Amino acid sequence: MTQLILDLGHRPALGEADFLVAPCNEAAIRWLDRWPDWPAPALTLYGPPGCGKTHLARVFAARSQAPIIEADRLATNVVPGLLGTARACVVDDADRADAEALLHLFNLVAERRGGMLLTAREPPARWPGLLPDLRSRLAAAPVVAVGAPDDALLAALLVKLFADRQLAVSEEVVLFLVRQMERSFEAARRLVADLDAAALRDHRGVTVPLARSVLGRA
Repeated sequence: MTQLILDLGHRPALGEADFLVAPCNEAAIRWLDRWPDWPAPALTLYGPPGCGKTHLARVFAARSQAPIIEADRLATNVVPGLLGTARACVVDDADRADAEALLHLFNLVAERRGGMLLTAREPPARWPGLLPDLRSRLAAAPVVAVGAPDDALLAALLVKLFADRQLAVSEEVVLFLVRQMERSFEAARRLVADLDAAALRDHRGVTVPLARSVLGRA
């Protein structure tokens, strides 16, 4: 049987659930650790949905006391109010933000010698509709990919999520889930919650047959 390897580092996520360090997110974590000594006012994290970008952004926000600004709330006339007195901010789904407002926010953060963490599905070079000034600024700033979780990270995350709910689950179950589930952090959280609910409802442990049943209903 395939051996379950959980040789991953982990660290507290400052108010969020612990996050696990793995090859897919190690570069992003190293950049977050460099704050406030970034070489430019912005850092972009990009990757597929469910890869952990938002989780990392929340870690940064807690560490730097930065407001998290959703892309659809960003408009030029509200930028000062959204930033407040902070030197740093997070813009989630920045590739969907209004380009003029994003440029205004970038300039304001730069004036304060602060930092702006951007999350997106694609690197800034592929964002549509960027103003030339903003495109050049983001091109001079670091851009880091966050990959989809691999087997080891998914397994470690499942073990942690089950432990958080005080559920004893065998290695066989974890390996089965890793092979069958959608490969994202959010899917892992939903799946563990669904298995917990099903086990309580049926008065049984979390087994491969139960996992197969829950996955079949997903």
